Order: sequence, then C-alpha cells, then structure tokens
Amino acid sequence: MSFTTKLRPLLSPRFMTTSTTRLMSDTTAYNCKALNVTQAAPFVFNVELNRPNKMNALNKAMWEEVGEVFTKLDRDQECRVVVLSAAGKMFSSGIDLSDLSQLASVVYSEDDIARKSMFMYQNIRHLQDLFTTIEKCKKPVIGCVHNACVGAGVDLITTTDIRLCTTDAWFCVKEVDMGLAADVGTLQRLPKVIGSQSVVSDLCLTARRMGSEEAERCGLVSTVFQTKEEMMNAAMDMATMIAAKSPVAVQGTKMNLVYSREHSVEEGLDQVAKWNMTMLQSEDLMKSAMAAMDKSNTEPPEFANL
Repeated sequence: MSFTTKLRPLLSPRFMTTSTTRLMSDTTAYNCKALNVTQAAPFVFNVELNRPNKMNALNKAMWEEVGEVFTKLDRDQECRVVVLSAAGKMFSSGIDLSDLSQLASVVYSEDDIARKSMFMYQNIRHLQDLFTTIEKCKKPVIGCVHNACVGAGVDLITTTDIRLCTTDAWFCVKEVDMGLAADVGTLQRLPKVIGSQSVVSDLCLTARRMGSEEAERCGLVSTVFQTKEEMMNAAMDMATMIAAKSPVAVQGTKMNLVYSREHSVEEGLDQVAKWNMTMLQSEDLMKSAMAAMDKSNTEPPEFANL
C-alpha cells in the first residue's frame, strides 16, 4: 500500500475534526483615521498610511492606530498576510514635527528632572512597543515603499518581514540631523536587516539618502519596481501566494525566523523543535503532503483558519 493510500483515510471528515466554520471569527472592525485598512483579497489585508496631505508624517494618532490595527490583525483569523503601503506621493516624511514640539515642551519645563525623565522614558518605550506589534504580528507583513521613507518611516519598515520599493524610493535615517539618536527601532533592527555594520553606521551617522539601487544591493529591499502600481501588484501576488499556504506553516515560519534573529543557533533549533513537536501533528501537514503527491490537481488545498 502506497503512502498516499495510507494517508487518505486520515483526511476523511471522521478524522478532520477541526471545522473551518467553527474557527472563523466575526469580521473585525478597523475604523481608523490615519490608516486605511482594507481586505484586498481573501485572507490578504492592505494597511495604508493615509495622511497624504501631511506626507504621511507619523503623528500620535497614526502611531496609536498602527499598534491597534496590527494587534487586531494578529488575532483576526480572516487575515493571513498583510501588505503595508502608503497613500499619496511618498511613503513617509517621518515623525510629525508638531508632536515632536510637544515633547520639547516637557524637556524645557521647570518640572523635576527625575519626573521629566521618567515621562520621556515611558513615552519612548510606548512608541517602540506600538511599532513592535508589526514584528510580533504572526502574519507576514510585506512593506511597500515609494518615494521618500524618512526617519520614523525607516523605523516602521524595518519591522516588516519582506520589503519592496520603487525606483524613485529613497531612505534616510534623519534623526542625527535633528539632534537626537534614532530611538524607535532603526539602530536595533537595521543592522540585522542589512547585515553590514559599516553601511548602517554610514547611514545613521551621516543621515545621507540611500537610493533604491543601493537598498536592493545591501538587502534592505528584495526587489525594485519601476512604478508603484507594479510594486503593489507584485506585493498582492506574493501575499496571495503566501495566504494560500498552511497558516500553521506560515505563522510558525515567521515566529521562528524572528525568534532566531535574536537568539543563538542552538536556542533557535530548540525553539523550532518545541514548536514542531505539536504542529507536526496538524492536519495541515497531511493536506499539504496529499496535495504534493496528487499531480493531477493544480489547486492548492484549503486550510482551516488559525
């Protein structure tokens, strides 16, 4: 008896006790002002920075909505992949300077320095945590950058899993020109994204612009496209491809990639062994194996929501 024949009984309704209907959640509401959240395709959501008249400058409202939306997407069973893009003529001009001026009012106030410092620390950590929700989101996030990506915009895209850009895209770690060290993730994540401490130090200490060609060459982005339309079409095709795969496999892969980036090889191996000691028992493995062996069927198997 072939392995395929042995597997078929295991895929019958009697054994497949997990019901797609039972797992499906109610539609999650995404009511935002600074972001535009849409379901672009089955299991694929597009999160768009939506302050085009302000060059998508990151103000407090947008920052809070990023944290709220990606926390919801992480739990939304109808979402398996996220595309992060921006409306208007550029991706982001960085932090909204009006919000920065509010922090300056705290710095130059006559309050006790210990209390001012604690307020600043808590505020910075809060902003960091809001962006980290993208990294912690179990669903893969594809970042799509067109034109300028400055300051906090770089902080934002370094939390994504895959990055694409257009030929007119450019990146700038602007903070040193503003009299401060970048403090929302670029200095921590960019060295791991690019892999060259020399290039990272160059970018962060000079605040120079890095064009799309150099961004692709150093690994900040995977692919460069001529137009935003071409980039978005490619991103949606990629997202649809990923969304068709087992969510158990996809989410497990992302979680273990992120974990391994921050830990030793040995720790990463132990973590994935602990993950798979349970997940290898998932029905998704059997479905995928059957689909791979069935050469007559070109359609991907259907997987229950996770």
